[in-house]
Amino acid sequence: MENDVVLRVKDLKTFFYTNERCNKAINGVSFEVKKGKTLSIVGESGCGKSVTASSIMQLLPDLSRIEEGEITYFGEQGEVRIDKLKKNGKDMRKLRGGDIAMIFQDPMTALNPVYTIGFQIRENLQNHMKMNKKQAHKRAVELLSLMGIPNPEQRVNEYPHQFSGGMRQRAMIAMAMSCNPKVLIADEPTTALDVTIQAQIFELMMKLKEEFNTAILLITHDMGVVNEVSDDMAVMYMGNMVESGGTKEVLKNPCHPYTKALLESIPILGKGRNQNLEPIKGSTPDPYQRPVGCQFKDRCNYRSEKCEEMPPEEIVQGEHMVRCWHWKEVLEDGK
Repeated sequence: MENDVVLRVKDLKTFFYTNERCNKAINGVSFEVKKGKTLSIVGESGCGKSVTASSIMQLLPDLSRIEEGEITYFGEQGEVRIDKLKKNGKDMRKLRGGDIAMIFQDPMTALNPVYTIGFQIRENLQNHMKMNKKQAHKRAVELLSLMGIPNPEQRVNEYPHQFSGGMRQRAMIAMAMSCNPKVLIADEPTTALDVTIQAQIFELMMKLKEEFNTAILLITHDMGVVNEVSDDMAVMYMGNMVESGGTKEVLKNPCHPYTKALLESIPILGKGRNQNLEPIKGSTPDPYQRPVGCQFKDRCNYRSEKCEEMPPEEIVQGEHMVRCWHWKEVLEDGK
């Protein structure tokens, strides 16, 4: 199984600095993404999911940096320590868009408004796949057609502002998938799309995974999508990985109070209007004034004096990991 790992993140700490204050956005995150597998990272807004992706892609804003930890990519040329590469250096630019591609959450800010959609897809193909302009143009049209964009021969010559929100997102996905990457990072790829198009996009991503053994890191807060498409999942809260393991195992036997609370707050199709939905009490703490110890303790039903100290990682069974002093009680209550 060790040889299947294509991307390893170990004890990653990414901090943001503003007005002499520090936001520990990622505070000791570790996970592995395996060839031909999908790892989903779930959690509410502001928990550090997108910052994790930006750290891997070396696309962090100026007032932030990776303070500690390792990001290792296992490519055909051997191990590459991404955290040691220069942001805009030749090696990072070669990886970014080629071996490791990303679908961004907001296509309007990710696409360049002054270039046509076709030019932006072609540029990627010409740089990484060494295609000539004619071959790249033909492939760009094919990709837009695959994404369900009508009249791709005409749309390939149009600008991002001429596309609707959903179509921009599909163009963004076409660009990310164009070079058949080894690792595809999808940051809420179907946010702006309707349900039928969502299904098509995930089908295309799964096809890419099967045909090219692509590893997918999916960032989402849709538990239905997680259950449907991912092999492994990790739950994030306030910059920490609080639970991780095989998707079916974590969803069936949640051991962290936060995972349990997330699942209890989701309506189940078929149970009707009388089902009892439990919202998670309170709100996330101020990232600049974080509580001591467990970050979830102020919202937790299992809180005790022990929670004043950050719990260590504990193995429930196999690859199922949890960070909670009371995980046995949580597991017992879920049965």
